[in-house]
Amino acid sequence: MSLPRALGALTLSMAFTAPLTLAAPALAAPQQPTEPDYTIAVEPGATGAEIDESMYGVFYEDINFAADGGLYAELVRNRSFEFLPVDNSGYHGLTAWTPTSSSGGSGAATTVDDEARLNERNRTHLRLDLANPEGGRYGVTNSGYNAGVALTAGARYDFSTWARTDAPAGTPLTVTLRSTDGELLADPLDLTVQGDGWVEYTGTLTAKRTTDAARLAVEAGGTGTLRLDMVSLFPEDTYLGRENGLRKDLAEKVAALNPGFLRFPGGCLVNVNSHEGYDADSDYERARSYQWKDTVGPVEERATNSNFWGYNQSYGLGYFEYFQFAEDIGADPLPVVPAMVTGCGQNRATEDPELLERHIQDTLDLIEFANGPATSTWGKLRADMGHPEPFGLTHIGVGNEENLPDEYAENFVRFRDAIKAAHPDITVISNSGPDDQGPVFDRHWELNRANGVEMVDEHYYNTPTWFLQNNDRYDSYDRSGPDVFLGEYASLDNTFFNALSEAAYMTGLERNADVVKMASYAPLLANVDHVQWKPDMIWFDNDESWGSTSYEVQKLFMNNVGDRVVPTTVSGRTVQPAPINGGIGLSTWSTAARYDDVKVASPDGTVLYEDGFSDGDAGDWTSLAGRGSWSVEDGAYVQSSTTANDTLVKAPADITATDYDLSLKATKTAGAEGFLIGFGVQDSDDYYWWNLGGWNNTRSVVEKATGGAKETVFAKENHSIATGETYDVRIEVRGTTVTLYLDGELFGSFSDDDVTEPFAQVVTEDEATGDLIVKVVNAQDTPAVTTIDLAGRRVFGKAEMTVLSGDPAARNTRSAQPVQPVTSTIKGVKSQFTRTFEPNSVTFIRIATK
Repeated sequence: MSLPRALGALTLSMAFTAPLTLAAPALAAPQQPTEPDYTIAVEPGATGAEIDESMYGVFYEDINFAADGGLYAELVRNRSFEFLPVDNSGYHGLTAWTPTSSSGGSGAATTVDDEARLNERNRTHLRLDLANPEGGRYGVTNSGYNAGVALTAGARYDFSTWARTDAPAGTPLTVTLRSTDGELLADPLDLTVQGDGWVEYTGTLTAKRTTDAARLAVEAGGTGTLRLDMVSLFPEDTYLGRENGLRKDLAEKVAALNPGFLRFPGGCLVNVNSHEGYDADSDYERARSYQWKDTVGPVEERATNSNFWGYNQSYGLGYFEYFQFAEDIGADPLPVVPAMVTGCGQNRATEDPELLERHIQDTLDLIEFANGPATSTWGKLRADMGHPEPFGLTHIGVGNEENLPDEYAENFVRFRDAIKAAHPDITVISNSGPDDQGPVFDRHWELNRANGVEMVDEHYYNTPTWFLQNNDRYDSYDRSGPDVFLGEYASLDNTFFNALSEAAYMTGLERNADVVKMASYAPLLANVDHVQWKPDMIWFDNDESWGSTSYEVQKLFMNNVGDRVVPTTVSGRTVQPAPINGGIGLSTWSTAARYDDVKVASPDGTVLYEDGFSDGDAGDWTSLAGRGSWSVEDGAYVQSSTTANDTLVKAPADITATDYDLSLKATKTAGAEGFLIGFGVQDSDDYYWWNLGGWNNTRSVVEKATGGAKETVFAKENHSIATGETYDVRIEVRGTTVTLYLDGELFGSFSDDDVTEPFAQVVTEDEATGDLIVKVVNAQDTPAVTTIDLAGRRVFGKAEMTVLSGDPAARNTRSAQPVQPVTSTIKGVKSQFTRTFEPNSVTFIRIATK
């Protein structure tokens, strides 16, 4: 893929290639202050890192109903009647379907899997036993996604179904689009099913009015048995008019990002399926891990499967469509295949060598599908699907967030060596587990270096503060070691402050473009009515979509990359770390526990607070979470529910001292995990807690919550809490340093003393034009008066500036998108000039030098 370096929809160059979102008149040069808050100085004569054309891309995973009901334009939910309890306990074959009749029609609608099935991978179908009087109709109605089937007045919709009948004279079939009260929203489509063999029937309906709550009804006349499968309704106006295509507004929003790559199909989605074991054999079985061969070929012959995220996926959006979409938007395709080691909170590895070899061969076949000639086995399938030319695959990921580094590394090397033997030019990407630090992360990196891995995929989701404190994360990475692919990252919410922190962090990614070769925010899409994870970049319902504040930041960066970093130095104010003090808290997670002898004392032994619960009363302890069942029993504070999560309660005293010791006794009495000890508690969204026996009693960590988002600041893997055993817990706080003791033994320690940098910058150069792109993030409530010194470079007296600014608490929603780019022309630009950057803003200035 060739990522254009000229700026697109948010162009800051002197000649725009597309209109900007908002426009403002030229602004006069600001008054030159004598003492700036910050200084950005270009290093004379220095040459910075080259920025790869695929620096920024998008990560697509079928989470939050991102495929069916989302990017995949199909309007019928459960079109093949394959929603079954094996996928989700709340599913059945007629999920989203309702039996219906008209003109006195009658019959019975059931879903069956018998010898009359459409094919082995599309087994369940609808059986209609018809008992209609003359003129009567009986069938089913589909409710679509969200409010219903979305229609636009005058638009055409392609209907199709596979059908067979045992009625000798055939079975009349009437297809209608209706409102919920029965109003016809399109002229009926009349078809006749002939013969007791599967045949596809098609037709077109034209919507009479716009609605987001239509229903699709398919009704049959006569008597006998009619069988239906793959009942489909597609808008003709898909993205680029593709058959079996993508929802236009969502695809256009992704394309507008101008991504350098498209990573697909997941994420955790590609890990071995947790309720299947390790894999199915070569014959199709339900609920197996995501396998690319299930998703290609004729749509009616593709599998359906249980999604890792708890719902059904049709595979109508499959590997061919992913490759095609990447090509359509000018992005490099980057598929990820399972490494046969579980990740995403699971800890198992396959012990079946034949199964592992089959998956390695499947990966080689995938590369042939993408790149092989049309005369090869899998290249011919690609050609038969409408794409005789290769897709140009250059990178492939093996595995995702594995928690077993050694087992993963062994499998990865086998994949890598087999791929390299057949395709030496393919970059094979490893990973570093599910977090940004800790023993698992460190071991992954140790093995990646030892095995000569080319590129490592890092993932992390953290608080805005973490991103503002870690702009220099990659400054110290080994320049001779593996390259970094930051495949998943986001600040844990969708406010503008989250977007500001991400923007600040991205300046550090660009500054380290010699190490960080690719980066993608995650997740990409979220259906507002079906959310498994938040934050997300693009939100939608069944007929509308909108970009989050993070979308606007990503779009600004991705359309304004530059070819090379211009080295700079920056000076100015920072925010120093504050001591860890505040309230004391107790909590549980799917666990019942007892707490006793809670005591806080200064280092000299002076008691600051204590409660032994001996009077039978919890006093003024208050619930911050409003969950759980807390009471004083037998001289201890007890939380008795084993189903409630996050049951945080707070002691009645706030600790203002900077140095103190917290001690208590804790006993797990029942449940899945251990217990949580809070300190530095400010409120329900801001605190630290020592989570002993978390993640299904597999690890113990300290988490820091800021604004409701949690980040891990200390972790010990493979540590669990025993039921019925009483533990002596002590937490020693000394300013920003915390030392942990369990039963008198040192458990670990950490320091939360990172400096917060609310002001971040990077300068890049567009080599084709010679233009400099100055990128400044001011993530604080005060203006940032800044001197910019371009080291004597000759520039024009004016430049183009684009700004994202707003209330840090602002969110872009369906009803309002307050954070949008504003572009203006600024004057007074010299080799050295001063600019005041707005509070809470991201500013890009393109300065012409030729």
